[in-house]
Amino acid sequence: MSSATTFFDFEPVDKKGQPFPLSSLKGKVVLAVNTASKCGFTPQFEGLEKLYKDLKAQYPEDFEILGFPCNQFGSQDPGSNDEIQSFCQINYGVSFPVLGKLDVNGDQAAPVFAWLKDAMPGVLGLKRVKWNFEKFLVAADGSVVGRWSSITKPETLKDTIVQEIEKARKAGTAASTAKATEGTESAKLA
Repeated sequence: MSSATTFFDFEPVDKKGQPFPLSSLKGKVVLAVNTASKCGFTPQFEGLEKLYKDLKAQYPEDFEILGFPCNQFGSQDPGSNDEIQSFCQINYGVSFPVLGKLDVNGDQAAPVFAWLKDAMPGVLGLKRVKWNFEKFLVAADGSVVGRWSSITKPETLKDTIVQEIEKARKAGTAASTAKATEGTESAKLA
């Protein structure tokens, strides 16, 4: 999707193979994570779930985490989409959306990951995802505002995510105020 300008322009597949329009998340801050069920970093599901529950309690309409299972790193997510969903639920109580399995690197990379990597290259400008549990923070406007490696624990991102949510809320309030003021001025002229 070469015409895409924001994260919200993509439609990766969900766990059932159906399109999952990211446009449904427009206006939310999103943490996108490539996940795996049999990786040394797999226990990060616990941290991701805690972060998700904490932030959803505080900002129910402003935040989302999306898991993107990937089997490209040491074949550490070999199961079917149903097996992956079951694993995440049973072992970590994952309640955030875990979408369908996809590639994040190479010729078959999902367009959303090709775009994420172009929008926010990694260390030394590298565009490839290095391993499972790499994290991308997407602002409410669909731009990429952060990228962290696998070794970054999800709970350490909370303050950064909250700042991004608050920034979006202030921008939304300013836009609402401007629109209301504009309406009042139009009424005075009429």
